[in-house]
Amino acid sequence: MQISTIIGLVAGLLSLVVGMVLKGAPLVSLVNNPAAYVIILVGTAATIFMAFPMNEVKRVPKLFGIIFKNQTLLDKKELVRMFMEWASITRREGLLALESKVEEIDNSFLRNGMRMIIDGNDQEFVQDVLMEDINATEERHRSGALIFSQAGMYAPTLGVLGAVVGLIAALADLSDMEKLSHAIAGAFIATVLGIFTGYVLWHPMANKLKRMSKAEVEVKLMMVEGLLSIQSGVSTMAISQKLAVFLTPAESAELEADQGGGGSGEQEG
Repeated sequence: MQISTIIGLVAGLLSLVVGMVLKGAPLVSLVNNPAAYVIILVGTAATIFMAFPMNEVKRVPKLFGIIFKNQTLLDKKELVRMFMEWASITRREGLLALESKVEEIDNSFLRNGMRMIIDGNDQEFVQDVLMEDINATEERHRSGALIFSQAGMYAPTLGVLGAVVGLIAALADLSDMEKLSHAIAGAFIATVLGIFTGYVLWHPMANKLKRMSKAEVEVKLMMVEGLLSIQSGVSTMAISQKLAVFLTPAESAELEADQGGGGSGEQEG
């Protein structure tokens, strides 16, 4: 599970509940107001159906799964080591010697790129194909994040709509002032739910999808650079230096320490 999503969700709910308790607002208002939930949740869903084609809306359950599951990406330091090994093999035995390594690659993007360079395709062609794949991935991820950001934009406004509907119902009968006060308080629950879902759920979820997309694209760009470098026949040290720009300072330090401990012998072999 994506622990940060769980922490954020629990903390957000606690902030709402504890805040209401500290302010003396009745918590029962959150559960005995089904009209507010209908207006906010069903209304938000309606706006998404209106705003996006069905083929994109169908992806929403999968997007929720992505948000709540850990992202599985190839470790960048391991990628550098892998490309250094492949570069060493290529310089000694040629690109065809990497054919035995292809089936060992779990990542489909990297596997396809490796096949293209082994098959002798032009470097510009390989780069174009891989970058088109990355662009398509980015666009797909962008549309998914946009669904949640749009939901975050619509939900607070629907909260205002829910409050207005509640006030209309409350002001329809002014004979009982105590009942009127409860009705007015209940009317604003829709506003609370609209703001809460918009700014604690939907907008942050959209941002998380964008961050996860950025991380995946960075790894793929690293793969493209590594594949093109191997195809160009660069040395293991050169490919390490080129790919090091994708690492954080801490990752670079760890890689250098590993190479200093046992990587030099491997490069010389």
